[in-house]
Amino acid sequence: QVQLVESGGGLVQAGGSLRLSCAASGRTFSSYAMGWFRQAPGKEREFVAAVIRSGAITYYADSVKGRSTISRDSAKNTVYLQMNSLKPEVAAVYYCAATSGYCSGRVCYDPRVFGYWGQGTQVTVSS
Repeated sequence: QVQLVESGGGLVQAGGSLRLSCAASGRTFSSYAMGWFRQAPGKEREFVAAVIRSGAITYYADSVKGRSTISRDSAKNTVYLQMNSLKPEVAAVYYCAATSGYCSGRVCYDPRVFGYWGQGTQVTVSS
């Protein structure tokens, strides 16, 4: 069992940056691959980024490549999502997720792979 708590969301102007954090507690953090997903009103939850257990490999949705970076800090049991050059269309509730199962390549893009979820943090981008 792992508990996830996101923070760092808020209101930012277009072109600005935000760093989302997800603190994990419970079982060994390194046992989990971690992901970020987002869900805008009226839309399905969509993949943003993921990082494998070791942190050595990361995956990104095409829509965020080059503008976002996912990372994990095992000493702090925390995963981060740094988002730069934000646009209004990325506004959504951002969710942190964890899986102790298989996560590699596009498998990580599927939210059904992830069994643990945080409560979400709102990101709003003003134009």
